[in-house]
Amino acid sequence: MTAKVHFFPLGNADTLRLDLADGRKVLLDYADTRNPDDQNDRRCDLPAELRRDLRRARRDFYDAVCITHLDTDHCKGFGDFFWLKHAKMYQDDSRIRINELWVPAAAVLEQNLEGDARLVRSEARHRLKAGNGVLIFSRPGRLKLWMEKNDIDYESRKHLIVDAGTLVPGYTKEGPPRAEFFAHCPFGWRLDDKTVIDRNESSIVMQVTLRKNGHDSYLLLGSDIDHETISEIVQVTKKHDNEDRLQWDLMKLFHHCSYLALGPERGVEETKAVPDVKWLFETQGRAGARIVSPSWRIPVKGSKEDKDVRPPHRQAANHHRRVAKQLNGQFVVTMEEPSPERPRPFGYEFTALGVALIVAAPMVSTVAAASTPRAG
Repeated sequence: MTAKVHFFPLGNADTLRLDLADGRKVLLDYADTRNPDDQNDRRCDLPAELRRDLRRARRDFYDAVCITHLDTDHCKGFGDFFWLKHAKMYQDDSRIRINELWVPAAAVLEQNLEGDARLVRSEARHRLKAGNGVLIFSRPGRLKLWMEKNDIDYESRKHLIVDAGTLVPGYTKEGPPRAEFFAHCPFGWRLDDKTVIDRNESSIVMQVTLRKNGHDSYLLLGSDIDHETISEIVQVTKKHDNEDRLQWDLMKLFHHCSYLALGPERGVEETKAVPDVKWLFETQGRAGARIVSPSWRIPVKGSKEDKDVRPPHRQAANHHRRVAKQLNGQFVVTMEEPSPERPRPFGYEFTALGVALIVAAPMVSTVAAASTPRAG
């Protein structure tokens, strides 16, 4: 099989599905944002799309579900869709099971949560106490203290923790998955240095390497971090001579096309990226690279939306369009593909020649003959 990645039009919200070479399925975030009572809501019916794919695969589970952080736009509907181990009320046969839940340490430690965020935390804590079915990203001292206070043996759970700068266990590009996940964020010290958890800056960022016939393609999975955290990732990566871990052929954009993921000022026509972020985009993107923004439509200049403090920001989009053009690639917005009037799920296939757009419906494993993968 060939690895594929699928994106979903959900407004300013994240869900991404990875189908690996050995048939494993990895879901990153789950945000069921569509209003079924609004006939004009163009966001997709996420649970229906995901269930359709699972039926075709003759399964009722994901090998891994990663909730990058606990904001609503990354976990909305979690308690309605998934079979959860921590409470019987979430265990009817219609629910989708999770073999392994991936969460940042902040998702275990954060207090005063409600709704789906609370359910994610409860499920992660339950699995951590059981000692299986969960991976915790980053190793802050606060996590160890929390485990001690809750009578959880830290030493026997260390294998469930993935530090920044290490690989997610169980996935190798040499083995059947033909994929490896390299964790860039969160940094453990961030949680120790701050009294109040900033869940955005403590969210999961990974590079995925996908191998096909000896050729490696790179998927960079951004989350809702800002330019300061991105700069820290770049600096730490360079310090360890790991620049290749920040190469990308396909980038899931940071923070729904917010200018703050590039620099401190929005700009008039284009946001100016700070030096480390500029390096990440302009140096590490490979020829033919794609940038995908999981966001609403990019505002028209002078419109009401153009003045909104919330992303997406037109000036940031202009930066990404310029970078994509320089790379002979493409900038794509989930709520604009294939058109703003009719957005729909879409995907890419990681071939031996590079990344190719899946032209048919993304749940169907076909690639148009006219698709042009990136050479080399």
